[in-house]
Amino acid sequence: MISVVLLGAGNVATHLYKAFKSSDSVTVSQWYNRHLSSISTYQNEVAITDTLSELKPADIYIIAVSDDAVAQISEALPFKDRLVVHTAGAVSAYDLSKNNRRGVLYPLQSFTKDAEMDFKNVPLCLETLDKADFKILKDLAEAIGSPSYKISSEQRKRLHLAAVFANNFTNQLYRITHEITEDNLIDFDILRPLILETAKKVQHMSPYMAQTGPAVRRDKKTIKKHLKLIENPHHKAIYQLLTDSIAYTHGRKKL
Repeated sequence: MISVVLLGAGNVATHLYKAFKSSDSVTVSQWYNRHLSSISTYQNEVAITDTLSELKPADIYIIAVSDDAVAQISEALPFKDRLVVHTAGAVSAYDLSKNNRRGVLYPLQSFTKDAEMDFKNVPLCLETLDKADFKILKDLAEAIGSPSYKISSEQRKRLHLAAVFANNFTNQLYRITHEITEDNLIDFDILRPLILETAKKVQHMSPYMAQTGPAVRRDKKTIKKHLKLIENPHHKAIYQLLTDSIAYTHGRKKL
Protein backbone atom coordinates (compact mmCIF):
# COMPACT_ATOMS: atom_id res chain seq x y z
CA MET A 1 0.00 0.00 0.00
CA ILE A 2 1.36 3.40 -1.05
CA SER A 3 0.60 6.19 1.43
CA VAL A 4 0.11 9.70 0.10
CA VAL A 5 -0.29 13.16 1.61
CA LEU A 6 -1.93 15.69 -0.70
CA LEU A 7 -1.14 19.39 -0.47
CA GLY A 8 -3.52 21.72 -2.27
CA ALA A 9 -7.22 21.76 -3.08
CA GLY A 10 -7.47 22.73 -6.74
CA ASN A 11 -8.70 20.74 -9.71
CA VAL A 12 -5.64 18.48 -9.95
CA ALA A 13 -5.55 17.73 -6.22
CA THR A 14 -9.27 16.94 -6.15
CA HIS A 15 -9.09 14.53 -9.08
CA LEU A 16 -5.97 12.85 -7.70
CA TYR A 17 -7.72 12.35 -4.38
CA LYS A 18 -10.67 10.68 -6.08
CA ALA A 19 -8.35 8.43 -8.13
CA PHE A 20 -6.33 7.43 -5.06
CA LYS A 21 -9.48 6.81 -3.03
CA SER A 22 -10.78 4.38 -5.66
CA SER A 23 -7.50 2.41 -5.74
CA ASP A 24 -6.92 -0.65 -3.59
CA SER A 25 -3.19 0.05 -3.56
CA VAL A 26 -3.15 3.68 -2.43
CA THR A 27 -4.22 5.34 0.79
CA VAL A 28 -4.47 9.09 1.30
CA SER A 29 -3.11 9.53 4.81
CA GLN A 30 -3.91 13.22 4.93
CA TRP A 31 -5.02 16.20 2.87
CA TYR A 32 -3.59 19.65 3.55
CA ASN A 33 -4.84 23.02 2.44
CA ARG A 34 -4.38 26.41 4.03
CA HIS A 35 -8.14 26.94 3.88
CA LEU A 36 -9.94 23.96 5.43
CA SER A 37 -13.23 25.08 3.91
CA SER A 38 -11.93 24.01 0.48
CA ILE A 39 -11.60 20.36 1.56
CA SER A 40 -14.12 20.17 4.41
CA THR A 41 -16.47 18.19 2.15
CA TYR A 42 -14.06 15.25 2.47
CA GLN A 43 -13.39 15.41 6.22
CA ASN A 44 -15.42 12.25 6.86
CA GLU A 45 -13.30 10.34 4.34
CA VAL A 46 -9.77 11.54 5.04
CA ALA A 47 -7.83 13.39 7.71
CA ILE A 48 -7.59 17.07 6.78
CA THR A 49 -5.40 19.83 8.14
CA ASP A 50 -4.45 23.45 7.53
CA THR A 51 -1.21 23.18 9.52
CA LEU A 52 2.00 21.96 7.89
CA SER A 53 3.52 21.00 11.24
CA GLU A 54 0.74 18.41 11.63
CA LEU A 55 1.56 16.50 8.44
CA LYS A 56 1.62 12.74 8.88
CA PRO A 57 4.34 10.33 7.66
CA ALA A 58 3.76 9.07 4.11
CA ASP A 59 5.58 7.48 1.19
CA ILE A 60 4.89 10.45 -1.10
CA TYR A 61 3.94 14.08 -0.51
CA ILE A 62 2.24 15.56 -3.57
CA ILE A 63 2.21 19.34 -3.91
CA ALA A 64 -0.70 20.17 -6.23
CA VAL A 65 -0.88 23.97 -6.04
CA SER A 66 -0.34 26.91 -8.40
CA ASP A 67 3.08 27.07 -10.04
CA ASP A 68 4.14 30.13 -8.04
CA ALA A 69 3.41 28.45 -4.70
CA VAL A 70 5.29 25.17 -5.27
CA ALA A 71 8.71 26.31 -4.06
CA GLN A 72 7.31 28.17 -1.07
CA ILE A 73 5.34 25.20 0.23
CA SER A 74 8.21 22.78 -0.32
CA GLU A 75 10.49 25.06 1.72
CA ALA A 76 7.94 25.20 4.53
CA LEU A 77 7.63 21.43 4.96
CA PRO A 78 8.70 20.54 8.53
CA PHE A 79 10.70 17.38 7.70
CA LYS A 80 13.66 16.14 5.71
CA ASP A 81 14.63 13.29 3.39
CA ARG A 82 11.11 12.33 2.34
CA LEU A 83 9.85 12.05 -1.24
CA VAL A 84 8.17 15.32 -2.25
CA VAL A 85 6.81 15.83 -5.76
CA HIS A 86 4.82 18.52 -7.52
CA THR A 87 2.26 18.29 -10.33
CA ALA A 88 3.13 21.44 -12.31
CA GLY A 89 3.92 21.35 -16.00
CA ALA A 90 6.20 24.36 -16.14
CA VAL A 91 8.10 24.03 -12.83
CA SER A 92 11.43 22.21 -12.53
CA ALA A 93 12.02 19.43 -10.03
CA TYR A 94 14.97 21.52 -8.88
CA ASP A 95 12.58 24.24 -7.69
CA LEU A 96 11.59 21.98 -4.81
CA SER A 97 13.48 22.32 -1.54
CA LYS A 98 16.73 20.38 -1.21
CA ASN A 99 15.61 19.31 2.25
CA ASN A 100 13.75 16.40 0.70
CA ARG A 101 14.00 13.92 -2.17
CA ARG A 102 12.53 15.64 -5.18
CA GLY A 103 10.37 14.63 -8.10
CA VAL A 104 7.48 15.45 -10.42
CA LEU A 105 4.17 13.75 -11.11
CA TYR A 106 2.68 15.80 -13.94
CA PRO A 107 -0.74 14.65 -15.20
CA LEU A 108 -1.05 15.68 -18.83
CA GLN A 109 -4.76 16.38 -18.98
CA SER A 110 -7.24 19.24 -18.69
CA PHE A 111 -9.00 19.11 -15.32
CA THR A 112 -12.33 20.59 -14.34
CA LYS A 113 -13.19 19.99 -10.70
CA ASP A 114 -16.79 18.80 -11.15
CA ALA A 115 -16.18 16.71 -14.30
CA GLU A 116 -15.58 12.97 -13.98
CA MET A 117 -12.06 11.85 -14.92
CA ASP A 118 -10.87 8.33 -15.77
CA PHE A 119 -7.16 8.20 -15.00
CA LYS A 120 -6.72 5.48 -17.60
CA ASN A 121 -6.88 8.43 -19.99
CA VAL A 122 -4.47 10.60 -18.01
CA PRO A 123 -0.78 10.14 -18.92
CA LEU A 124 1.49 10.80 -15.93
CA CYS A 125 4.87 12.34 -16.69
CA LEU A 126 7.31 11.20 -14.02
CA GLU A 127 10.67 12.51 -12.89
CA THR A 128 12.79 11.89 -9.80
CA LEU A 129 16.24 13.18 -8.96
CA ASP A 130 16.98 9.99 -7.04
CA LYS A 131 16.70 6.95 -9.34
CA ALA A 132 15.46 4.78 -6.48
CA ASP A 133 12.38 7.00 -6.08
CA PHE A 134 11.25 6.54 -9.67
CA LYS A 135 9.80 3.09 -8.94
CA ILE A 136 7.57 4.56 -6.23
CA LEU A 137 6.05 7.02 -8.69
CA LYS A 138 5.79 4.32 -11.34
CA ASP A 139 3.94 2.07 -8.89
CA LEU A 140 1.64 4.95 -7.94
CA ALA A 141 0.77 5.54 -11.60
CA GLU A 142 0.04 1.84 -12.11
CA ALA A 143 -2.12 1.80 -8.97
CA ILE A 144 -4.56 4.28 -10.52
CA GLY A 145 -4.35 2.81 -14.01
CA SER A 146 -2.49 5.70 -15.65
CA PRO A 147 0.02 5.27 -18.47
CA SER A 148 3.32 6.78 -17.33
CA TYR A 149 6.35 8.25 -19.09
CA LYS A 150 9.80 9.20 -17.89
CA ILE A 151 10.07 12.90 -18.77
CA SER A 152 12.85 15.28 -17.71
CA SER A 153 12.21 18.83 -16.50
CA GLU A 154 13.48 20.24 -19.81
CA GLN A 155 11.26 17.90 -21.81
CA ARG A 156 8.29 18.68 -19.59
CA LYS A 157 8.60 22.43 -20.19
CA ARG A 158 8.26 21.83 -23.91
CA LEU A 159 5.54 19.24 -23.44
CA HIS A 160 3.58 21.77 -21.40
CA LEU A 161 4.02 24.29 -24.22
CA ALA A 162 2.76 21.72 -26.72
CA ALA A 163 -0.22 21.01 -24.46
CA VAL A 164 -1.16 24.70 -24.43
CA PHE A 165 -1.33 24.64 -28.24
CA ALA A 166 -3.24 21.34 -28.30
CA ASN A 167 -5.71 22.18 -25.56
CA ASN A 168 -5.96 25.81 -24.49
CA PHE A 169 -5.53 27.38 -27.91
CA THR A 170 -7.78 24.80 -29.55
CA ASN A 171 -10.47 25.49 -26.97
CA GLN A 172 -10.23 29.21 -27.71
CA LEU A 173 -10.85 28.40 -31.38
CA TYR A 174 -13.93 26.47 -30.28
CA ARG A 175 -15.00 29.57 -28.37
CA ILE A 176 -14.63 31.71 -31.51
CA THR A 177 -16.57 29.07 -33.45
CA HIS A 178 -19.34 29.20 -30.85
CA GLU A 179 -19.42 33.00 -31.08
CA ILE A 180 -19.79 32.91 -34.87
CA THR A 181 -22.65 30.41 -34.73
CA GLU A 182 -24.34 32.17 -31.84
CA ASP A 183 -24.19 35.57 -33.56
CA ASN A 184 -25.80 34.07 -36.64
CA LEU A 185 -28.50 32.05 -34.86
CA ILE A 186 -26.92 28.73 -35.85
CA ASP A 187 -26.98 25.75 -33.51
CA PHE A 188 -23.41 25.01 -32.38
CA ASP A 189 -24.36 21.31 -32.11
CA ILE A 190 -24.15 21.06 -35.90
CA LEU A 191 -20.36 21.36 -35.56
CA ARG A 192 -19.86 18.81 -32.79
CA PRO A 193 -19.50 15.79 -35.15
CA LEU A 194 -16.85 17.70 -37.12
CA ILE A 195 -14.96 18.53 -33.92
CA LEU A 196 -15.03 14.87 -32.85
CA GLU A 197 -13.98 13.60 -36.27
CA THR A 198 -11.00 15.97 -36.33
CA ALA A 199 -9.90 14.72 -32.91
CA LYS A 200 -10.33 11.10 -34.00
CA LYS A 201 -8.18 11.53 -37.11
CA VAL A 202 -5.04 12.47 -35.18
CA GLN A 203 -5.39 9.30 -33.09
CA HIS A 204 -4.27 7.24 -36.10
CA MET A 205 -2.60 9.68 -38.50
CA SER A 206 -0.30 12.68 -38.27
CA PRO A 207 -1.82 16.18 -38.01
CA TYR A 208 0.12 17.05 -41.16
CA MET A 209 -1.64 14.32 -43.16
CA ALA A 210 -5.03 15.12 -41.58
CA GLN A 211 -4.98 18.79 -42.63
CA THR A 212 -7.78 19.88 -44.96
CA GLY A 213 -9.40 23.21 -45.83
CA PRO A 214 -8.94 26.21 -48.12
CA ALA A 215 -5.40 27.08 -46.95
CA VAL A 216 -3.93 23.69 -47.84
CA ARG A 217 -5.87 23.73 -51.15
CA ARG A 218 -4.70 27.28 -51.96
CA ASP A 219 -8.34 28.28 -52.36
CA LYS A 220 -7.77 32.05 -52.37
CA LYS A 221 -11.34 32.93 -53.33
CA THR A 222 -12.82 31.16 -50.31
CA ILE A 223 -10.21 32.66 -48.00
CA LYS A 224 -11.04 36.17 -49.22
CA LYS A 225 -14.76 35.53 -48.74
CA HIS A 226 -14.14 34.32 -45.18
CA LEU A 227 -12.03 37.34 -44.31
CA LYS A 228 -14.79 39.67 -45.55
CA LEU A 229 -17.32 37.90 -43.36
CA ILE A 230 -15.26 38.29 -40.18
CA GLU A 231 -16.13 41.51 -38.38
CA ASN A 232 -14.11 41.00 -35.21
CA PRO A 233 -10.54 42.23 -35.94
CA HIS A 234 -9.01 39.77 -33.46
CA HIS A 235 -10.77 36.87 -35.14
CA LYS A 236 -9.69 38.14 -38.54
CA ALA A 237 -6.06 38.31 -37.41
CA ILE A 238 -6.26 34.74 -36.05
CA TYR A 239 -7.82 33.48 -39.29
CA GLN A 240 -5.07 35.11 -41.37
CA LEU A 241 -2.27 33.94 -39.06
CA LEU A 242 -3.46 30.33 -39.08
CA THR A 243 -4.08 30.40 -42.83
CA ASP A 244 -0.51 31.58 -43.39
CA SER A 245 0.81 28.97 -40.97
CA ILE A 246 -0.98 26.13 -42.78
CA ALA A 247 0.24 27.39 -46.15
CA TYR A 248 3.81 27.62 -44.84
CA THR A 249 3.65 24.16 -43.29
CA HIS A 250 2.54 22.67 -46.58
CA GLY A 251 5.30 24.33 -48.56
CA ARG A 252 3.43 27.29 -49.92
CA LYS A 253 3.85 31.04 -49.67
CA LYS A 254 1.40 33.22 -47.78
CA LEU A 255 -2.07 33.28 -49.30
